[in-house]
Amino acid sequence: MHILHVCTGRARQADFGGRQELTAIAKSAVRGPVVVTALGLAGDEQADLARHGGLSKAVYAYPSEHLAFWQTVRAQAQAAHWDEPIAPGMLGENLLLQGVLERELWIGDRLHLGGCVLAVSAPRLPCHKFSAAMGFAQAAKLMLQSGYCGAYLAVLQPGTVQAGEPFTLQPGPREVNLGELFRARSGQR
Repeated sequence: MHILHVCTGRARQADFGGRQELTAIAKSAVRGPVVVTALGLAGDEQADLARHGGLSKAVYAYPSEHLAFWQTVRAQAQAAHWDEPIAPGMLGENLLLQGVLERELWIGDRLHLGGCVLAVSAPRLPCHKFSAAMGFAQAAKLMLQSGYCGAYLAVLQPGTVQAGEPFTLQPGPREVNLGELFRARSGQR
């Protein structure tokens, strides 16, 4: 299991269906060590603090294994720029991880990354901003159907993270699976 990319982004105004909204979904990969505090990565912002960020959703991690799926469905939808590879951070993720999927994660599992410890706290639920970032209206619906949601992480031990570093998974209580919780919260039984 490895951290492929560490991504951060600033909140900015963007057009969503003819109206201006604040967003920080499109993040960019950064080089070198990045400080992780209780509220997330240094240099990163969230625009909608009711749904993203805070102590329980400080960091958003996404499995790299799902990128081929998103590339294919973008091409099928003939989305804007569908032929361009999905760049790290495009899905709003702070950490693009290799080697762990939603079905393998449980609430309370701990990821030991570099100098920090992060705990799986919640699945991400998609919104219209995700569809806009992907370039086609059905993207949020496809996230709901596929279960390819990624995981929000709470910071248990601040420190630093860096692309290329391995990480380990320490099982938590194994009472609530991340994928099952995602299906329950999204109405997908």
